[in-house]
Amino acid sequence: MTETPIPRLILSLAVPTIISMMITTIYNTADTAFVSRISVAASGATGIVFSLMAVLQAFGFMLGHGAGSNISRLLGARKVDHANVFLSTSFFLAVGIGVLIGAGGLLFLTPLMRLLGSTESILPEAKAYATWILIASPAMVSGCVLNNVLRYEGLAFYAMIGLTSGGILNLLLDPILIFVLRLGTAGAGLATAISQYISIAILLRPFLRGKSSTRISLSAFTRNTSDVVNIVLTGMPSMLRQGMNGIATALLNQQAAVYGDAAIASFSIVNRVVGLMFSVALGIGQGFQPVSAFNYGARKYSRVRKAFLFTISLATLVLILSCILFRSNAEYLVMLFRKDTDVVEIGSTVLRYACIGLMFLPLSAIGSMLFQSIGKKGRAMLLSTLQSGALFIPLLLILPRFLGLKGLAMAQPAAYVIAGLISAPFTLSFLSTLY
Repeated sequence: MTETPIPRLILSLAVPTIISMMITTIYNTADTAFVSRISVAASGATGIVFSLMAVLQAFGFMLGHGAGSNISRLLGARKVDHANVFLSTSFFLAVGIGVLIGAGGLLFLTPLMRLLGSTESILPEAKAYATWILIASPAMVSGCVLNNVLRYEGLAFYAMIGLTSGGILNLLLDPILIFVLRLGTAGAGLATAISQYISIAILLRPFLRGKSSTRISLSAFTRNTSDVVNIVLTGMPSMLRQGMNGIATALLNQQAAVYGDAAIASFSIVNRVVGLMFSVALGIGQGFQPVSAFNYGARKYSRVRKAFLFTISLATLVLILSCILFRSNAEYLVMLFRKDTDVVEIGSTVLRYACIGLMFLPLSAIGSMLFQSIGKKGRAMLLSTLQSGALFIPLLLILPRFLGLKGLAMAQPAAYVIAGLISAPFTLSFLSTLY
C-alpha cells in the first residue's frame, strides 16, 4: 500500500472491483431485460423497485464505507483490535437494519410501491418483484458492508468472487424462474434474493477463515457510542449519495408517470444502461479509496495526491470514450430491452442527454471519495449531496414545467455538470496542501 507504484496499485485493486461492479450491474440489467420481455408494465416495475434497492444499498454503503475507511486507516496505524470493533459493529448493524426494512416493507407493501411512483397498472408487477427484494434485504445491506471492508483491506479479489458468483447465479436463474417456471416478475425477484444470500455466504468466508486482517465477532460489537457515530458520519456521504438517488428516482418515476408507463419503462431501461458505464468509473474510484485511506493513515500524503490525480484522469477518460460509444448507438441499446416505438424514442433521447452529463461525474464523485476515505466528513457530505440529490431533485421539479418530458430527461445530466463545476475548486484547494 505504501511502496507499490500508484498506477499499478490502483489498477490491481480497481480491476477486481470493476469486474464486481459490472457483474452486479449486468445482473441488475438482466432483470430488466428479462422482465421487459413480459410487458411494458413489468419493465416499469423494475424502475419502481430500483428506488427501494437504492435505499437498501444506501444503508449498506454508509456502514461499509464508514467502517472501511476507519479500518483502513487503523490498519495503516497498526491498530488491528480497534479495526475489528468497526467491522463487527457495522456488520451486525447492517443485518438489523436489513431485517427492519424488510419487515416494514412487507407490512406496508402496497403504499410503499405507490410512494415509489407506481401507477395502478404497474402496481401488481412492482409488488411481485419487491416482495423478494425485501426478503433479501438483510443480505443486501450486510453484503455491501463486507464487500466494502474487503476492498478497504486491499482484498478486492475476494470481494469480486462474492459479487460475481451471486451475479452469475442470478443470470442463470432469471430465465428459468421467469419463463420456464412461469413465475414472471416474481421470478426475477426470487432470482435476485437467492443470489444475494449465496453472495453473502461467500463474502463471509475470508473473515471466518482468517484470510482478512480483521475478524467478525459479536463480542467485538462496540459498547462505545462514539464508534457508531464515527461509522455513521464517515459513511454518511455514501448514505446521502445512494439515499438521495433513491428519493430522486422515486420522484423521477412520479414525474414520468404523467407521460405514461412507456416513460417510466424508458427511464428504467436508461438507468440500467448508464449503470454499465458508471460501474466502470465507480470501480476505478473504489480501487482508489483504500490506497487513499491507508496512505493518509500512514502519513504518505504525496501518494494520496498522486493517487487522486491518476484516478480522476483515468475515470474521466473511460467515461468520455464510453459516452461517445453509447450516445452514437442509443436507439439500438434501448431496443435490446423493448422495441415499442414510444419506449425507443423516449429512451434514446434520455440516454443521449445522460451521456453528456456523465462525462462530468468524476469531478464530484472521485472528489467525494477522496474526502470520505481520509475522514474529511463535512466536505465529503457536501460533494456527495450535490452529486446525488441537492441539485437533481430541484431540477426534476423545475425543468419539466418549462420543457416537459425533455426537461425530465435533462435534469440528471444538468445536475452532474453543475456538481462537477462546484466540486472542482474544493478538491483542487485541498490537493495543494498534500505534500
